[in-house]
Amino acid sequence: MRFDVAILGGGLAGLTLSLQLRRRFPDLSVVVLERRSHPVPEATHKVGESSVEIAAHYFSEVLGLTEHLDARQLKKFGFRFFFSEGCRDLDSVLELGASTYLATPSYQIDRGIFENYLGERSRECGVEFLDGVTVRGVDLAAGEEPHRVRGERNGAGLGIEARWVIDASGRAGLLKRQLGLAEDNDHDVNSAWFRIGTRIDVNAWSRDAGWLRRCDPPNRWLSTNHLVGEGYWVWLIPLASGSHSVGIVADERIHPLSRINSFARAMEWLHEFQPRLADELESKRDLLQDFMFLRHFSYGCKKVFSGNRWAITGEAGVFLDPFYSPGGDFIAIANTYITELVTHDRAGHPVGSYARIYEQFFMSFYDSTMSLYRDQYRLFGDPEVLPLKVIWDYTYYWGVLCQLFFQGRLTDLPMLSRLREELSGSKALNAAMQGFLRKWSACSRRSNRAVLLDQARLEWFAELNRGLRDVLDDEGFLARMRLTTGQLRALAREIVTTATAEYPMVDGSPVLELLEGTQPGSPSGMLFESAA
Repeated sequence: MRFDVAILGGGLAGLTLSLQLRRRFPDLSVVVLERRSHPVPEATHKVGESSVEIAAHYFSEVLGLTEHLDARQLKKFGFRFFFSEGCRDLDSVLELGASTYLATPSYQIDRGIFENYLGERSRECGVEFLDGVTVRGVDLAAGEEPHRVRGERNGAGLGIEARWVIDASGRAGLLKRQLGLAEDNDHDVNSAWFRIGTRIDVNAWSRDAGWLRRCDPPNRWLSTNHLVGEGYWVWLIPLASGSHSVGIVADERIHPLSRINSFARAMEWLHEFQPRLADELESKRDLLQDFMFLRHFSYGCKKVFSGNRWAITGEAGVFLDPFYSPGGDFIAIANTYITELVTHDRAGHPVGSYARIYEQFFMSFYDSTMSLYRDQYRLFGDPEVLPLKVIWDYTYYWGVLCQLFFQGRLTDLPMLSRLREELSGSKALNAAMQGFLRKWSACSRRSNRAVLLDQARLEWFAELNRGLRDVLDDEGFLARMRLTTGQLRALAREIVTTATAEYPMVDGSPVLELLEGTQPGSPSGMLFESAA
C-alpha cells in the first residue's frame, strides 16, 4: 500500500496530526498504524489528561473538536495548589488558584473517550486507520524514493510505502531508537499514578463555610488540584468517565521511586506526606482501576524534523514534565510544524531549510520550558516562593508561547525575525528568573497562611488570559508581543525588588542586569499582596 503520509502510532499525537493534515489537504492520503486494538477502554492508562491553553485551542479551534470537548469532556477549573504536606485540613493551609473561571478555556481529557473519538473522526475524514499493527522497522529512502514501513497485522505481513513517515509511537520511539537520537535532559524525576473509579471532591474535605464560598462556582474538584511539598507534587484530575486520576511526581534525590513504585508503597508514602488524601483513598481501595510508575520519565531528542521527509511528534520525541501539563501543547506545536513541512513539500519547495528552522524554534521552546522544571522541585513546598513562580511561569507562557500559537505565528518567519529581540530577551530573562527563584527559596521563611491567593483578582493576569482569544493583524500582534514581554520585564523587576527587600542576602543582580535600560517604575499591583 502506498500513501502520502504514514503515521506510526494512533494515540493522541498521531490521530490529531492525521486530522490536521486532512483538514489542510482533503486529497492527502494518510495511514495511521496503531499497535492497540480500538476502541480502547475509557479512563485508559495514559498521562496527559489535564490540558492547558495551547492544547485546548489546538483541539477546539485548529481541529474543530469544540462540540466533543463541551459535550464529552470536563471544562477545567484551572490549576489549584494546596501547601498541605502533613495536614488533614485544607482550609488551614495556603491555597493558590482562581476563585472563578478565567476567560480562555481548558479541559480535563479522558484519554480513552478522546482517543476513541479521534479514531472515529479520522476514519470519517478519510484517514486509513489500521489498529492491531506491530511496526517492525522503517527503511528510510534517499532522494525522492518513498520510505518503507514493515510490520504485521493479524499474523500477516504488512508493507507500507509513504513519501512522509511520522513517528508518533510514544515512548517506544521507533525512529528515535533506530536513528540513535535519544538525549538526556538532566531532569531526574519519577512518577507513579493510578485511577480510582469514583470522584474525589476536595470540597468535601472541609465544612468551613467561608472556605467553601471562596470559589464561585464551588467546584474545586474540576481543577487540576496539586498537593505540594518539597521535592514532589501530587495531582488530582477528574475524568468524564467518572474516574479520578491520582499521581505522585517526585525528584529522585528527595523522594526515591522505591517509596512509591507500588500501590501499597504509594499509600504508605501518602499517609506520611499527604494524609488527608490517604484517608480518602483508604475507603476507596476496592475501586482501584490500575497502577503504573515511570522512572526518569523526562527526556530530549537530538532531532525531530528532517528534510528527508520524516519527523517525530509527541512522546516519541521529547517529554518534559507533567507539572503545568505541557504534553498536549508540544504535540500541537510539533504537529503544526509537521503540517507546514508537508505543505511546503506539496508546493514543490525544498523542505530541508524549513525543517532546520522549525526545529530550532521547537527546541528553543522545549529548552525554555524545561527551565521551569529542572532543579525546581525543592521549592514546590514553599508557600512564599511557589505562588510567585506560578504567576511568573504563566505570564511567560501566556505572554510569549501562547501568543505565537493562538495567532498562528509559529511558522511566520518574517514576523519571528522582527520579534527576535523580544523572544531572545524573554528567554534569557526566564532562565535568570528560575535561578533567582531557587536562591530565594533556599532562604525563605515558608510561611503557610490559611488564605486563598486568588489569581482572578490580579486584573492584569486575568486580562492576559482573556486576550489570548483576540484576533490580531500584523501590527496588532507586534504591539501585543511588545506589551506582554514588557509585562514580563515589569513582573521580573517587581518580584526581585520585593524579595530582595525582605531577603537582602539573595542576589538578584543576574535578573536586574537583563533589565538595564528599562524604567524601574513604581509597584504596579502585579503581585498578590498589592492586589489585596
